Amino acid sequence: MWTNGMLGQLIRFGIAGVISTVIYSAVYLPLAYYVLPGKWAVAAVPPAFLVAATAGFFMHSFWSFKGHGTRDSSGRQHAKFFLVQGSGLILNAFFTWIITGPFHGPQWLPLIPIVLITPLATFALNRKWVFG
Repeated sequence: MWTNGMLGQLIRFGIAGVISTVIYSAVYLPLAYYVLPGKWAVAAVPPAFLVAATAGFFMHSFWSFKGHGTRDSSGRQHAKFFLVQGSGLILNAFFTWIITGPFHGPQWLPLIPIVLITPLATFALNRKWVFG
């Protein structure tokens, strides 16, 4: 784990993830509580995710995975990153829908699986497929 730099990448990814989570929450929570209350909180996920994923791309490509793999300017890497982020968007929307819809949970509750599960999935995909 030390020789291939994965631990350092995971730590940097975590720090960037905390920053992305703060950005996501800063967009999601006001929308979910004041604009789209109750079961419609899931509609706050796409704009929150778009802003956080855009910031995340720059943090991950210039810091988290700096020096790992290759970079290309053809746009393929950007497309791969946004496909991976799309899978994260789907996970976040699912967590939000299930918790605030059928389970009638508060709008903040989906942030728990969003913080604990989605980052692990996107880290693995980003490391292997996007920045590998």
